Amino acid sequence: MTGNVINLNKRRKLKRRADKKSLAKENTVRFGQSKAERDLEQARADRDSRNLDGHKTE
Repeated sequence: MTGNVINLNKRRKLKRRADKKSLAKENTVRFGQSKAERDLEQARADRDSRNLDGHKTE
């Protein structure tokens, strides 16, 4: 009578990955910016950079 053989190392790794993924999701909710906020910030930085480049004297 043999049961299902499982690799304990593989199970531990899967559990550790799942724990890290859930912690990452929690941190994203707690500390992260939404994609819209990141895009808006990038657009503002690009606009400011272009504006500054337009005022340079050579």
